Amino acid sequence: MALFFLSYDLRGERDYQKLYDELEKFHAVRILESEWCFNRINTNASNLCKYFKRFVDTDDGLCVSEVANWATYNAQDTPNDLK
Repeated sequence: MALFFLSYDLRGERDYQKLYDELEKFHAVRILESEWCFNRINTNASNLCKYFKRFVDTDDGLCVSEVANWATYNAQDTPNDLK
């Protein structure tokens, strides 16, 4: 199982709910204001970025990273909080 971080920059209208609803389906944990983490199998960062593009507007930005090592400071939650 791989750990992924998803960061976003919602511009313009800033409709967060569609993205939040989808991240909830992934059992994602919010670690910073605009960054979430989740575990997945049989996929990669590129495929996940293409997938999540459906839940943001065309002027928004997304970054999906597969992460092997991580550290946080003063985060809301951490990857340790994933279920």
